[in-house]
Amino acid sequence: MSFSPLVRQLMDALRVLPGVGQKTAQRMALHLLERNRPGGIQLAQTLLQAMERVGYCQRCQTLSEEPTCAQCRNAQRDDSLLCIVQSPMDVFAIEQTGYQGRYFVLHGHLSPLDGIGPEDIGLPQLLTRAQEPGVREVILATNPTVEGEATAHYIAQQLSTLPLVLSRIAHGVPLGGELELVDGGTLAHALAGRRPLISPAN
Repeated sequence: MSFSPLVRQLMDALRVLPGVGQKTAQRMALHLLERNRPGGIQLAQTLLQAMERVGYCQRCQTLSEEPTCAQCRNAQRDDSLLCIVQSPMDVFAIEQTGYQGRYFVLHGHLSPLDGIGPEDIGLPQLLTRAQEPGVREVILATNPTVEGEATAHYIAQQLSTLPLVLSRIAHGVPLGGELELVDGGTLAHALAGRRPLISPAN
């Protein structure tokens, strides 16, 4: 079937979304054009507004429509804790745990092969933020990937001379998981990060 140029442009535009291939983009485009034009118009208007109005928080670099996001404006949060994450989605995930400290979003990880260096992910701003009065602990919550671990290690080196507690989120066996189903790398992290249940008697 041959589509008109504008329909093909719509399909190509939808393919910028992660996980959307040619067939999925075709189904989406045809659904909007054939069955839900009001929804398509609403999607287009909302997408345009978001692209124009959503930027980055000046303090933590998460997505925000305001110069300072709601979490950074919240005076009830704990200024002594600064959690370093790779993306705004990670902020959302950690918020589900009840964490009440502050954040700094890197928007990626170090990747010299791809030309992504410390400045590209905001490490100079992070160093400035970590030296603010009141910050006592920096929690490195980058992803448990090779790149995430390398980024956490680099940040730890850069912050090592400051009077801060540097901690790394634990990696290991998922709650409710069975050991026989867990891969060796995850088990190795779990063993390395083990902690005592009962301290030996003095």
